[in-house]
Amino acid sequence: MNGAPMNAAPARLTLALAQVNPILGDIAGNLARARDARSKAAQAGAEIVMFPELFLIGYPPEDLVLKPAVQDACRQALDDLARDTADGGPAVLIGLPWKEGGKLFNAIAALDSGRITGVRFKVDLPNYGVFDEKRVFDSGPMPGPLPLRGVRLGLPICEDIWTPEVVECLSETGAEILLVPNGSPYRRGVADERMNVAVARVAESGLALVYLNQVGGQDDLVFDGASFGLNPGGAMAFQMPGFREDLQLITLEQGASGWQISEGPKALLAEQDEADYTACMLGLRDYVEKNRFPGVVLGLSGGIDSAICAALAADALGPDRVHAVMLPYRYTSEDSLMDAKDCASALGIRYDILPIASAVEGLEAAVAPIFAGTKRDITEENVQSRARGTILMSISNKFGPMVVTTGNKSEMSVGYATLYGDMNGGFNPIKDLYKMEVYRLSALRNRWKPAGARGPDGTVIPENILVKAPTAELRENQKDQDSLPPYPVLDDILECLVEKEMRVADIIARGHDRATVERIEHLLAIAEYKRRQSAPGVKVTRKNFGRDRRYPIVNRFRDRSEGAYAPDQGIQPEPMKSLSEAYDG
Repeated sequence: MNGAPMNAAPARLTLALAQVNPILGDIAGNLARARDARSKAAQAGAEIVMFPELFLIGYPPEDLVLKPAVQDACRQALDDLARDTADGGPAVLIGLPWKEGGKLFNAIAALDSGRITGVRFKVDLPNYGVFDEKRVFDSGPMPGPLPLRGVRLGLPICEDIWTPEVVECLSETGAEILLVPNGSPYRRGVADERMNVAVARVAESGLALVYLNQVGGQDDLVFDGASFGLNPGGAMAFQMPGFREDLQLITLEQGASGWQISEGPKALLAEQDEADYTACMLGLRDYVEKNRFPGVVLGLSGGIDSAICAALAADALGPDRVHAVMLPYRYTSEDSLMDAKDCASALGIRYDILPIASAVEGLEAAVAPIFAGTKRDITEENVQSRARGTILMSISNKFGPMVVTTGNKSEMSVGYATLYGDMNGGFNPIKDLYKMEVYRLSALRNRWKPAGARGPDGTVIPENILVKAPTAELRENQKDQDSLPPYPVLDDILECLVEKEMRVADIIARGHDRATVERIEHLLAIAEYKRRQSAPGVKVTRKNFGRDRRYPIVNRFRDRSEGAYAPDQGIQPEPMKSLSEAYDG
């Protein structure tokens, strides 16, 4: 038999960490992935192979996990995998939903010698930000160690290590090593937060800690992997790569002072802008591939937002699966036509030009009897955007590629986007990036390409796109800043309002104009109904729209610098008509 008998007390243990990308709900497929990883672990000489949190169903399962049929399928898959372990190969630690005593738990199960040898339940269920575990799971009792291959394993699950109580209970009841399965999604700065938490638990318990995280995209979340191990004292023993699958074998040895993890490879992790770009790329790739789209189609306008989305699509899927369409009208400049063409050429993606004049004029003719006697305004401008959205959706319907929508977080914050127009699409890789971040990541991509990217090397976003003033080109000489503050100003105000939930008075105290801040706060509030109808997109900030920031659509509260109860002296409530008006971003 590979490994020590159950009742032995080994001085050495080999553990395979399967940093694998599950597909949520694909229980048969996830079982196959687990079997494949176990086979490779056996060939490498592992005694135990470990998988991330809820691996058999995928994370986060949301209300899907409440279906009895799903619970039954997960248990059947677990039983099948347990029977595999009768072959004398590695024992298995794997996560799944577990029904017991009328309660449903987030569980980690140990499999060995052809059977389930033990189960432990998650105690601390996160219920903030993107997490809703108290909605679907019951909290488990404080756990004791689980014996496997002669070692008493402490198995705190993800959030269980973010406070000291669970690890304290494990260490006091005889755990020798902490193995932590996780489903921890990416956001800026989270790697440092995880490390600080893990170091604190190691310092308190005096035990080595192995942190195994899921990798891959799931709707608007991206899991970055980046699994690691810490020895007693807090020194890093190994670091697995970020944003890609990996199977790593680690060795633990028992000495006079307890178990130590032998030194292993230490991958260099992408940080800051590089991590954000990689997350957006992986999120788009997995959304397209897990939903079985053959590729993507997007409008390429010659502007910065569509350019970076085209680059992300080429990097995610390969240029041959990306179709860019320029949809010009009378206000489209020659610069935009040339910039879009140059961008498509640099990326090596398919590029077509489909003028929209006949579509726009046809729509305007259709409403002419009702609009007779009115002045042309933003309504007619938005017809252009809606014509473009209809054409892109028609290409998607006819040939199957998913439409990528390209609005950034600055635009989505203030409603600078057109419902049923440029907001059409299945997924938005830059939904959680502010406009100035889009510029920064575009410049970054021209000098750097992430590991695993399938697009070309070198400059892929023409310099002219990076330096020209942004414009929706819905009328002559239009610029975004005709309607909005300069983007550096807008983005700072929005970050204060959205990420930091700052009072308007405090934002003004940073040096911003009072009327501007109050106007942006007002636009942010009245655009909530648009955001509810927007496509999902990759989360990279602390507070994205949708999972993190959940505001009511009907909402009369406005924060004024005179105080919360001060009358609105600067901006009067707008009629409902104005709430549906916006520009093509």
